Amino acid sequence: MSNTIKSGRVGLISTKIGMSSVFRSDGSIVPVTLLKVENNVVLNIKKNRNDDSVAVLMGSISTKNVKKSVNGLAKKINAGPFAFSKEFIIDKENIPNIGDVISSSHFIKGQFIDVTSRSIGKGFAGSMKRWNFSGLEASHGVSASHRSHGSTGQRQDPGKVFKGKKMAGHLGCKKVTVQNLKIIDIDTELSVIAVLGAIPGGTNANVVLVRDAKKKIYYST
Repeated sequence: MSNTIKSGRVGLISTKIGMSSVFRSDGSIVPVTLLKVENNVVLNIKKNRNDDSVAVLMGSISTKNVKKSVNGLAKKINAGPFAFSKEFIIDKENIPNIGDVISSSHFIKGQFIDVTSRSIGKGFAGSMKRWNFSGLEASHGVSASHRSHGSTGQRQDPGKVFKGKKMAGHLGCKKVTVQNLKIIDIDTELSVIAVLGAIPGGTNANVVLVRDAKKKIYYST
């Protein structure tokens, strides 16, 4: 076996630029999400003496307006400034060097990855849309409450609504991690990664964190 990739390496910061489709060798067509990887620079490395873990601070997406702390780290290595930074916990045998620029070739075609992004916010939603409740009966006797979530509390004891009860509220706009997505193709010239399936979040404005999959190991023969 060669080109063995295990989890524990540093991840990358990318931007979701849209979706497309790819034809496979057998003639089938599959949907893919396109991720743009640019200007991923190692800004800082912090080691924890207690558990030997290593945190690598990555910076990406150049901009003029940036936090002073991140801008100071970027100035030390003559990079940036960057609009987005993220720490990745890695294994101590995979420590990069400060100032290294990591591109889309960090990953390989066919491997599995875990992605983290923020889902699309959909505002205030009722219980049926937010939690997939079935609602009340759509028959005679149910007056103007067909989409109600039903009872929420109890009787005299305990006489309250418990925290965490599934009710109407803000839907979406949450950090979501999707595991074990497969990389279909990588364009190193355009620095674009094509990932099988959908990834949460909007287009051209959503930052996606890409890591090696924790639950799957890729081997190329």
